[in-house]
Amino acid sequence: MFSWFSQVFAVTRFSLASLPQRLGSSLTALLGIAGVVAVMVGVLSIAQGVLQTMRSSAGTDNVIILRAGADTEMTSGLSGDEVRIIKEGPGLARDADGVIASSELFVIINLPMASTGTDANVPMRGIETAATRVRDDFEIIEGRMYTEGVNEVIVGLGAAQEFAGLNVGDGIEIGQEQWPVVGRFSTGGGIGESEIWVDSKVLQAAYRRGNSYQAVYAKLASRDAFTELKDELTSDGRLSVKVQRESEYYAAQSTVLYNMITGLGKAIALIMGLGAIFGALNTMYTAVSARTREIATLRALGFRSGPVVLSVLAESLLLALIGGAIGAGLAWLAFDGFRAATLNWASFSAITFSFDVNLPLLIQGIVFAAIIGLIGGFFPAIRAARTPVALALREQ
Repeated sequence: MFSWFSQVFAVTRFSLASLPQRLGSSLTALLGIAGVVAVMVGVLSIAQGVLQTMRSSAGTDNVIILRAGADTEMTSGLSGDEVRIIKEGPGLARDADGVIASSELFVIINLPMASTGTDANVPMRGIETAATRVRDDFEIIEGRMYTEGVNEVIVGLGAAQEFAGLNVGDGIEIGQEQWPVVGRFSTGGGIGESEIWVDSKVLQAAYRRGNSYQAVYAKLASRDAFTELKDELTSDGRLSVKVQRESEYYAAQSTVLYNMITGLGKAIALIMGLGAIFGALNTMYTAVSARTREIATLRALGFRSGPVVLSVLAESLLLALIGGAIGAGLAWLAFDGFRAATLNWASFSAITFSFDVNLPLLIQGIVFAAIIGLIGGFFPAIRAARTPVALALREQ
């Protein structure tokens, strides 16, 4: 009598050896699972890309100051006097050019998408020159920086790729004037690459904002200086502000969009996964039916039901893992690094990002494929083990 493990190995070997006889149905199940995994990983990589963009936007020693009660720049407002007081706060970094803090405006303009021609809400940011020192990864990669006080703009790398008319040398129509694009910049993959930047004084005049701003972005002298700055500004009777680390601010900004995309991706994967489970069930029921007499003969020779069940599950799991690996590989080849744009619900403006197909996401897809395979093989395995030997031997 074979040992139990020897029986498992023997029955599984016979099961896998007969796979070429069921090539059509096996490939159908395998490719179905591959499609499920590819779609799931592809959709979830959007959420990962948005999250990575937000994380890249946050400097380790940076803070953002908004009006108290405001959750975004769109709902914030600061006067010029308030901005001056903020910049005098303790704990802010300084260099030869002064305090490293930028008072900024945020507006939305309509531009056509480069791919479809449909209008999109594109963020335009009015900055001070210190903004390029606040954002450590800022770099002009084409053209030059705008001239202060002049209606010139520089465009983020993502915005230049996703929206029409933003190449260096093009012009943006604001009011009845053309604002030339004089440069293209990168911020290390951060949300700034979705934006158009201009001198804040120019933007104030164009939108009749007077001497007002919406946020102050600043660099701390050290990470430990945050509490000192926050306590000083929030206790100052002349101010009504909220002080946040950039990491906290962008984490809150990404929550709604991340959860929405993740929920949609999982719902799609679940619906498609149900179809893949039925495909796996059909494949394994066909396999069990084709091997009914073979399985009955093995059981008549003394093989136990347990090894029979495990052999069917092993075949289903193997097909699922191969399909999962293929789907994960296709998703990585097709989507990783692919640039796109979506709506940032926090600001109701477009955000550009790169799909991020990372290792944990690939593993998640393969694990999901394994679950499909185990569920798809379970009931056929039980049927194979419970069919009476005498009845199975009489089947043709």
